Amino acid sequence: MASSEDVNVRICAQEIIKYDLEIKALIQDIIVCPGPQAALTELNSQVKNKFNKLRLRIQDLEQMAQEQDTELDRMSILAEMESQRRQMLSNQTAWRKANLACKLAIDKTEKDELLHGGDSPSTRQRKVTKETLVESSSSITESLMSISRMMSEQVKQSEDTIGTLATSSRTVQETNEEFRNMTGTIHLGRKLILKYNRRELTDKLLIFLALALFFATVLYILKKRLLPFI
Repeated sequence: MASSEDVNVRICAQEIIKYDLEIKALIQDIIVCPGPQAALTELNSQVKNKFNKLRLRIQDLEQMAQEQDTELDRMSILAEMESQRRQMLSNQTAWRKANLACKLAIDKTEKDELLHGGDSPSTRQRKVTKETLVESSSSITESLMSISRMMSEQVKQSEDTIGTLATSSRTVQETNEEFRNMTGTIHLGRKLILKYNRRELTDKLLIFLALALFFATVLYILKKRLLPFI
């Protein structure tokens, strides 16, 4: 059964993905925004709000990583957090590019309206319709290319995350193996020390017995030689 910490991490990750998708959708809206400037300003306000919420949730995910009990869980969550942070930076770059493209399109539309102000209504309508179709086609193509680039970046980030997790897992396994080897070496050293201590005690006992036998022999010989003279 999943712990409450795991549930909180999953909820946080899901909210981050939700904000990421909402930001991408708003960026696409900015790309195809026909104007006026007020509409673009409103879309930018929504994007800023989503970015603020996304940034806070990424910070929450980083805090959750620091509270994990195991190093493997901590590294896994930090890898996910770093991937989402890179995706947020990528979205910010796409947002700036979308704003630039939209402002250029709005300026171009305003200039065209000024230049074609003397045309008849039907002529202006045909020109606007043709230009709108061209711009719409171009915007759709650009949107598809942008989505393709974003998907490619996400795939690359997923591959990087998997590689980071694999490296972290190998590092943890190698560390555990080193700890086991150190434990075996310590046990072996302890056994050798105990063995040497027992051998030293045995040697002292043998020396004591040899000395006792030597002195007993000397006393016996002296007793045999001195006894006739007493």
